[in-house]
Amino acid sequence: MVLSLTSQGIQRRRMLDLGLTQGTVVEALHKSPGGDPIAYFIRGAVIALRDEDARKVLVEDQAGLQ
Repeated sequence: MVLSLTSQGIQRRRMLDLGLTQGTVVEALHKSPGGDPIAYFIRGAVIALRDEDARKVLVEDQAGLQ
């Protein structure tokens, strides 16, 4: 579950437009053969995020750990 975003400006707006808002459930699906980007299931859509961008999304896992 998304806790917050650390990105700013246009990158933050893009993340919000993708549905990465507080409380959104995110599921990692697949890594590309090189490991970057990774496909995530977000609000019914599969979205690929590069590691650099994904690091700016603070999440809490189902066990309550960050």
